[in-house]
Amino acid sequence: MHEFSIVNALLEMCEKNAKEHNATKITKVEIKIGKLSGVEPYLLQTAFDTFKEETICAEAEFIVHLQEIVIHCENCHNEVTLTHNEFVCPTCNSTDLRVIDGEEMYLMHLEME
Repeated sequence: MHEFSIVNALLEMCEKNAKEHNATKITKVEIKIGKLSGVEPYLLQTAFDTFKEETICAEAEFIVHLQEIVIHCENCHNEVTLTHNEFVCPTCNSTDLRVIDGEEMYLMHLEME
């Protein structure tokens, strides 16, 4: 499970941001995970809850936003959010697509005290 290593890196990033802003604790961690990122939100939540103990995030609320897959059709230049993992443009049926959102994971927001 690579979710554990992701949470470890996330906690390190939180610690670094807290030090830069002279914060003593983090109360909220908000992330965005793309459906194509390969990260399982439930496993990430479990890993965060397990490893946050005895860190600056010990009392933090963990919020995950799941990002749908957004594609750009190179044929008709339409941008569409896919409802299924069918990589075909719903406008022109082209398969000449570029994914423009839904592959990454981002730290969106931290609340600190």
